[in-house]
Amino acid sequence: SHFGSSGRPARKMGADAGGTSHGDAVLLPDGEGAPPAEDDEAERPQRQLWQQQVDSDPEDTENSLSTGLQIFFPFILAGLGMVCAGLVLDVVVEWEVFRNVREIYILVPPLLGLKGNLEMTLASRLATHASLDTFDSFETAKPLVIGNLALVQCQAVVVGFLAAIVATLMSVMTGDLISMDHFVLLCSSSMATASIASLALGIIMVAVVAGSKHVGINPDNVAAPIAASLGDFITLLLLAWISNKMWELEGSWLDVCLVAFYLLAVAPLSAWMAWQSEHTAPVLFRGWKPVLASMCISSGGGLIFDNVVERFPRMAAFQPVMNGAGANLCAIQASRISTYLHRHASLGVISEDEDPRREPWPCAVFCGDNMHAGTARTLMFLIVPGQVIFLFAIRALAPDEQGVGVVFSIIYLAAALVQVWLLLYVCLHLVYFQWRRGTDPDSAAVPYLTAIGDLCGTALLAITFWLLSVVDEATG
Repeated sequence: SHFGSSGRPARKMGADAGGTSHGDAVLLPDGEGAPPAEDDEAERPQRQLWQQQVDSDPEDTENSLSTGLQIFFPFILAGLGMVCAGLVLDVVVEWEVFRNVREIYILVPPLLGLKGNLEMTLASRLATHASLDTFDSFETAKPLVIGNLALVQCQAVVVGFLAAIVATLMSVMTGDLISMDHFVLLCSSSMATASIASLALGIIMVAVVAGSKHVGINPDNVAAPIAASLGDFITLLLLAWISNKMWELEGSWLDVCLVAFYLLAVAPLSAWMAWQSEHTAPVLFRGWKPVLASMCISSGGGLIFDNVVERFPRMAAFQPVMNGAGANLCAIQASRISTYLHRHASLGVISEDEDPRREPWPCAVFCGDNMHAGTARTLMFLIVPGQVIFLFAIRALAPDEQGVGVVFSIIYLAAALVQVWLLLYVCLHLVYFQWRRGTDPDSAAVPYLTAIGDLCGTALLAITFWLLSVVDEATG
């Protein structure tokens, strides 16, 4: 017998252990992975540890009502933060820097998506460690926290730089040329925004997870929404303010010095600090693929936004809410599934009766035999009342949005339901797929989900406004 990557005892798999091979994973015929043999004296301490971990699983004591209540209020708080971000975006699109450097529009989704690429992923990793009692002492928590904050800072600087490059390339591909001054402005604004926002939100995530653990709340239910509540607003505010200052100081070499400082000092130092921690060294080398892939996917949503915002200027106020609300709920689901797998299985090993490939149809995410269907139903029920509250908030806070009527609300809510359904389906299969392949979903699942949320959310919102214009034309 040996200990798996999640820290729980796991049987050594093979033909003699009764496991069956299924793709890249080893499937157990007896459920969630059997403990060590009961008649082996040497295995009894490991068996006791296995039993204590399973019995103390906080998700086993939660019902749909308690789960919904724990999620609902942070979700509403997150949504109101996204409402504020939308109102900020609705204002800053009229600023001179946004009108002259239109590539900033393409930057908005990937930079807002950093909360999914980095902060929500950080929250998911910390929540898993909290469930495994790593946060119980200062000695074990300190290297974990320092390593993760350094890792997030390194990833933020690199992603901010690459997001500016991708935005420039997408602009050139559509026929718009960009000057070197504007490119440096994009790089400096993007990197500074990503770095400052990620540091602030990372510290907040550590406090949220530690506080949730202390008061007995499941961190998986609250950490991601709180990251989202502040992430969109802080990131967008920083991007607008920094880019505007860089525009005012264009030609002063400040933007060039800022780019050099982050690339030559901040990124190497934070990478070295992350490499020193056993908790983050593997992620530092293997965690770039989901971050960079999700950045490219989110940039596709930014390209859509850049092409339709002139035709539908009211879309700016709703874009962060549409993109973020569904992604936040699916981040919760991904974090909960990942924590469950860490507690009940070894990385690369799942039980045959839990494999979602047995029920591949879309409805199975809510009504299938898998144990996560109940949480998916709870999350689906939250999206309509949540979005209604957000629509009322936008109407109350934005004087230009008094025209939010019944027709628009119906089309908008239908689009939000389609988005969440799609994301929950992708979430279930993506997390289990990554687990089967030996990839930790805590570091890889949420970036893809938030990026897909950005892309399909922006597309569905554009379709919503197009349908509204068709209805308006038909009714005169």
